[in-house]
Amino acid sequence: MSKWYVYILECKDKSLYTGITNNLNKRFEAHKSGKGSKFVRSRKAKKIIHSEVFRSKSRALQRECEIKALTRSSKLELIGS
Repeated sequence: MSKWYVYILECKDKSLYTGITNNLNKRFEAHKSGKGSKFVRSRKAKKIIHSEVFRSKSRALQRECEIKALTRSSKLELIGS
C-alpha cells in the first residue's frame, strides 16, 4: 500500500504552497529545480514546513482541499501545532 503526503512548502518570498505527492523528497527536489508547480517556480522553493501522511490518494486530496481553504494565519497555526 502506498503512502500519500500532503505538504506545505514555504517559498523564498514567504508565500505558502500546499500540494500532494506519493514521494515527498522527489517532489521537493522537483520544486527546487524549477520542475514543480508554476506557482513555486516563480517564487523559489525554500523548505517543506509541514506534512501529513495518508493511506489513500483520495483522502490526501480531500485534506489538501481543506488546507487550501484555510487562511494564511490558520495555516501558520496548523504548522505551529
